[in-house]
Amino acid sequence: MDEAPLLRRFAHVTEKGMPMKALIPAAGLGTRFLPATKAQPKEMLLVVDRPAIQYVVEEGLASDADEVVIINSREKKAIEEHFSPNPELVATLRARGKDQYADLVEKVGAYNVSYVYQDEALGLGHAVRCAHEKTGDEPFYVLLGDVLVPDNKMLPRMQEVSDAHGGASVIAVMPVPDDQVSRFGVIAGAAVADDVWKIDALVEKPALEDAPSNLAVFGRYLLSARVMELLADVEPGVGGEIQLTDALDAVLREEEMYALIIDPADGFDTGTVESWLETNNVLFKRAAE
Repeated sequence: MDEAPLLRRFAHVTEKGMPMKALIPAAGLGTRFLPATKAQPKEMLLVVDRPAIQYVVEEGLASDADEVVIINSREKKAIEEHFSPNPELVATLRARGKDQYADLVEKVGAYNVSYVYQDEALGLGHAVRCAHEKTGDEPFYVLLGDVLVPDNKMLPRMQEVSDAHGGASVIAVMPVPDDQVSRFGVIAGAAVADDVWKIDALVEKPALEDAPSNLAVFGRYLLSARVMELLADVEPGVGGEIQLTDALDAVLREEEMYALIIDPADGFDTGTVESWLETNNVLFKRAAE
């Protein structure tokens, strides 16, 4: 593959100060958590000392992104209220001598967060495409809100891998046990470093005997601007949904793509009640150490 066009397209990635966006899809119904999510967004469920989505926003802002864009539902006003300034509450807390809490409220209200809206639940690819005016012709991150990375080190490492390969797209993958391979999308490819693979294909939920690897897509993406362009042409699949994986398959025919293998201990799933409880327990113990 001729890397020259790719290098030209992404030359800005290695330049400091160029704008990138971190996208967080958050328009889902949170069905697995009903009835708890009937009136409260799943993303606002508490994980130790803050809503789950706050971890994800803070991770995005700790990366090369200059802004976090939440792809929201218009019904989920609680998310927007959480990240909005509240000078009245801050003043009340300070008047009562609770400066520590006032500082926390003030800090969260100052985060550089904006919103676009997904008015129909038409899949992850559709949600990402809703933010195309925000990303423009720049690469962008996608951070799935079900996954927490509290140390905020994964996105910078993904950026390093991208920079080392001409600005290529990079996705995070995690080794999973054989009995779980069929639950995930996995990658086909070959190792180019201890923790980096060059991706040849993405295989959605294969049977174990057909799986090209046990490396499952984890929920963190650093994607080229071409992915956003291709999403506009993806045809709806099962259930009328537009899948991000289809655009990734298409971009693989034009550009190189790499995978960063992450340690399972570095990421935490909150997508089910059981995993949310386990994540709370683990992170609470870490905070107490």
